[in-house]
Amino acid sequence: METAALIVVLVIVLALFFDFTNGFHDTANAMATPIATGALKPKTAVLLAAGLNLVGAFLSTEVSKTVSHGIINEDAIRDSGAELFLSVIFAGLIGAITWNMLTWLLGLPSSSSHALFGGLIGATLIGVGIGGIDFGMVLSKIVLPALIAPITAGLIAFAATKIAYSITRRYDGKPDGRDGFRWGQIFTSSLVALAHGTNDAQKTMGVITLALITVGWQNSEQSDPYFWVIFACAFTIALGTYLGGWRIIRTLGKGLTDVKPAQGFAAESSTAATILASSALGFALSTTQVASGSVIGSGLGRRGSTVRWRTAGRIAIGWLLTLPAAAAVGALAALLVVWLGNWGVAIDAVLALVVIIGLFLRSRRNAVTAENAMSDVAESGLAIELPDMPPPTRRQLQIERARAEAKARAKAKAEAKEQAKAAKKRAQKKGGQKTPGEKDVAAGEAAAASTTNEGTE
Repeated sequence: METAALIVVLVIVLALFFDFTNGFHDTANAMATPIATGALKPKTAVLLAAGLNLVGAFLSTEVSKTVSHGIINEDAIRDSGAELFLSVIFAGLIGAITWNMLTWLLGLPSSSSHALFGGLIGATLIGVGIGGIDFGMVLSKIVLPALIAPITAGLIAFAATKIAYSITRRYDGKPDGRDGFRWGQIFTSSLVALAHGTNDAQKTMGVITLALITVGWQNSEQSDPYFWVIFACAFTIALGTYLGGWRIIRTLGKGLTDVKPAQGFAAESSTAATILASSALGFALSTTQVASGSVIGSGLGRRGSTVRWRTAGRIAIGWLLTLPAAAAVGALAALLVVWLGNWGVAIDAVLALVVIIGLFLRSRRNAVTAENAMSDVAESGLAIELPDMPPPTRRQLQIERARAEAKARAKAKAEAKEQAKAAKKRAQKKGGQKTPGEKDVAAGEAAAASTTNEGTE
């Protein structure tokens, strides 16, 4: 039992560290667009995101229940034994953290959530067997939402962008226009940060709760996590958001230069609505995928935009690879546990520490550029190709037509004046000689003047 208690402590520490990496890996999801459009300064945005991540973690526990009482069959826990299953959870966390750190370093499109689920599933398949996974729950609560949520968020963002541009007019004379949306972005980005804390922090709560149930420190019938678990996860993800997000934040200005205030407002509104609704239903979504889908949808909502299918395909491949890649790492870590028992746990712990420190030191050596630290949300913005000058609207066409007609009338009037001046100059060049008609007119005027003078005398 002492060994099991030690493994529980290791699981809790490792789970909280994953929560920390989730925070700094996903900071950009909430604050990408407001920083890119200038609605918020980077330091203000990160501090706001951290605070709202902390608050959001206390709003719901439905996603936590999905992780602790849904993915893993409780019968498999009892059959395999508490100590072995705790080691399996530990191995799964190693898989999740390793993949999370690697993709953060390389700037590859990934999902912290799917890295966690992949690590747990891969480790459970090796340590317990196929019967340890509730594939129905995995399909309904993880896989299907992962496929549907980004598309849904993209459609909502597309419609919201169209509406935003159709009911507003440029009034400030600036190239971007509609700068009033910058203020709205402060509210919508805050909602995204709140939603991120609500959904992502709960996944770590679920893992810790699962470990406590396994060792008998929490009743399996009690689905809600303990308050100290909620607080620890909330504080850790908030701390990670504040301390680790700078590597990604520094690249956002380059990655999302095409995002305009109206688009950012629409994208963030769609992201927040999708995640908050899914959290209430217990769906374990990827905040990264939802935010990226919203950015792509809002980009398509602008006039003249087209999809860069190669970039979009690369992003989709990164999403699809995350879960199986993390599952493979988790499975390898679980193999050491199955073969070597507690020595396998110790080796896993040492290897995880070496990998984490190595990746962190490697990240400190390189300068942060758009090439090696592009955030997922920023990269999704590059999947939309926008013209330098979008095609004119119907109202703009009417204005241009009216201007062209006025210009044509002014030109015709100017040409008539020029013709009159030319005729006058030709008459002057003839040396004052008058045509027969002009002589008759002059004679008549002289006779009239003479008659007037005689009458006066």
